[in-house]
Amino acid sequence: MKNIKLTLTAFFGMLLSHFTYSQNVVRYDLTVTDTIVNYSGKEKRAIAVNGQIPMPTLTFTEGDIAEIVVHNKLKESTSLHWHGLFLPNKEDGVPYLTQMPIEPNETFTYRFPIIQSGTHWYHSHSGLQEQIGMYGSLVLLKKKDDPTFRKGIDDLPEVPIILSEWTDIKPENVHRMLHNANDWSAIKKGTVQSYSEAIKAGHFKTKLGNEMKRMLAMDVSDVYYDKFLINGKNESQLSQFKGGEKVRLRISNGGASSYFWLNYAGGKMTVVANDGNDVEPLEVDRLIIGVSETYDVVVTIPNEDIAYEFLATPEDRTKSASIYLGNGKIQLKSRMPKLKYFEGMKMMNDMMNMDGSMDDMGMDMSYQQMDMNTVMYPEITGNPKMKMNDKMEMDDTMNHSNHSMNANQDIVTLNYGMLKAPQPTTLPKDAPVRELRFELTGNMNRYVWSMDNKVLSESDKILIKKGENVRITLYNNSMMRHPMHLHGHDFRVLNGQGEFAPLKNVLDIMPMETDTIEFLANAEGDWFFHCHILYHMMAGMNRVFSYEKQAENPYLPNKEWAYKKLQAESNRFHFMAENDFATNGNDGMAMLQNTRWSFGTEWSLGYHDGHGYEVETHIGRYIGKNQFFMPFVGFDWRYRKLGMDVQEKNIFGQKNTKDERGVFSLGANYTLPWLVVLQGEIFHDGNIRFQLMREDIPITPRLRWAFMVNTDKEYMSGFKYIVTRNMALSTHYDSDMGIGFGATLNY
Repeated sequence: MKNIKLTLTAFFGMLLSHFTYSQNVVRYDLTVTDTIVNYSGKEKRAIAVNGQIPMPTLTFTEGDIAEIVVHNKLKESTSLHWHGLFLPNKEDGVPYLTQMPIEPNETFTYRFPIIQSGTHWYHSHSGLQEQIGMYGSLVLLKKKDDPTFRKGIDDLPEVPIILSEWTDIKPENVHRMLHNANDWSAIKKGTVQSYSEAIKAGHFKTKLGNEMKRMLAMDVSDVYYDKFLINGKNESQLSQFKGGEKVRLRISNGGASSYFWLNYAGGKMTVVANDGNDVEPLEVDRLIIGVSETYDVVVTIPNEDIAYEFLATPEDRTKSASIYLGNGKIQLKSRMPKLKYFEGMKMMNDMMNMDGSMDDMGMDMSYQQMDMNTVMYPEITGNPKMKMNDKMEMDDTMNHSNHSMNANQDIVTLNYGMLKAPQPTTLPKDAPVRELRFELTGNMNRYVWSMDNKVLSESDKILIKKGENVRITLYNNSMMRHPMHLHGHDFRVLNGQGEFAPLKNVLDIMPMETDTIEFLANAEGDWFFHCHILYHMMAGMNRVFSYEKQAENPYLPNKEWAYKKLQAESNRFHFMAENDFATNGNDGMAMLQNTRWSFGTEWSLGYHDGHGYEVETHIGRYIGKNQFFMPFVGFDWRYRKLGMDVQEKNIFGQKNTKDERGVFSLGANYTLPWLVVLQGEIFHDGNIRFQLMREDIPITPRLRWAFMVNTDKEYMSGFKYIVTRNMALSTHYDSDMGIGFGATLNY
């Protein structure tokens, strides 16, 4: 009888436990499929989830169990990462690091407890899928009895907002073009900064100084986008809100590479949370949201029968996206004027050293409190072309007394130094401290992004111990800003707020800034730490924090093999090719490169024996942080009908023949000031050749000049006018083949 009672008790206990547990489970089924979209007048491939872009907004309450079932109907593998969430490492959604990819026609279930609240988002962590639709809002609500529940904030009507961008070019092509220094995006955006534009702007010396320091033209973003979107639309209206109401906007930047300025036509915005964590409310006129950051802002609808524009403008200010709050006549926010790029170029020249490094301003410049980029902002520094009748709001008037460092005090622009946590965020004082420092490095010319001059494929995991405080100092020694994201943890931003330092999981660090963050190592596993600009991450700016003595991950049966696969993803080879079809011959090149290695072939094919042909192949490896130096081995095969025993002499008096000449060589390329490449080469027959060359000198936004001269007494000069992304009209004079006209095709 006693055994029966025990059995019944255990049974009913298990039943009750199961019933209670199941009550807390919130399940979503997500089906991933290919789709066709038309954002710009062209039909293009994208990825939809449950038939929509962005992906469905997922809502949970703290204490729930999330059960998310992913059905992959793509012809490629996929994954989902839960950005900003605290969860078991195996559920984090990074292929080859926390799980194997979800293969085509497979189903995978993510299951984890919701132990926090706040505004977050989720996205694919596979390849470049995030760029073409795989992003969505993730809202974690507080319990009603949460002691941190804020009346007048947490009980307001709310709208999830996810910002994004769209390009008609396949993301793989975008990434390849960035590696190949293709400036089609700059042409489309009007940011080439050619010599003619420099002269017109009175910045000829600035342009010369820029190229003397071996820099390409600066830009605040890398990619031209055809459309910018809020919740999947360029424009939309929320007409349910009435005059006098307050609305909480849960904003996530789901863009692949775009920062957004946020402005509101209805007045000031009250920032109440950042990266899913509450902050002391503060009123601002505008803020910039970094890639992958989230902000919660409260806005007021001032009047009835008016819809006020909430305006999202990408940092390059090329276009914008809008959502209108209210019902009635639309009130617009003034557009942000075009950036003054040559002013920014001048500033960068002053900060850049001849060796390509930047001056470290140390902690004197940190947490966005001294934004050197403000020299590019006409609304801050003044626009000489602006007239009194230009459509600028009166409140955009600036005090220019210290414009190089910060904006007018009347216009409140959010920076990290202003963020303050409502409760202390201090870490355990008796825990051991692990000090780490990373220098963010990059090569804009070849689009290699790294940490301490190493990409992920060149680095081991960073071992940390559970229970220690990890303090990280980050110095940005590159020309671009980087939103650094840590998976699975929040970190304290040491911004001068003492024990009330704000908690974040993304830190936007600007050029020359030095910032410090710290977190308690309390969640074992392997956690990704990376720049969240998608193309920077895929170009190598990643690391992995790995807990010592962690438990085995059942989703990764072979972790060492999987990690090598992850490393290879950010060091893939990219291809480029160009061919000039001209009246005097056919010239071209093809190149395969990754972070360090280059495999290139150049050819020149004449139309008769007198012009002959030449094929030259080099295999080289780039050396150094800025990769100015590349030693190589080569092979040169030439044929030209010059006549019996006809020989040529170089400037050193060495003889050679072009009649069926095949030679091996050792040599090196070195990038000189003004981006001129010096090539030195010694051939196995003892001959030596030195060569100076440069391509793509920007005369006008679309006109390029190139030249070459070498010690074999060969020379070339030519022009090309860029017509489309893949075609240019060209002309050149070649010492071997004379003058020619034609068209250049490139890939």
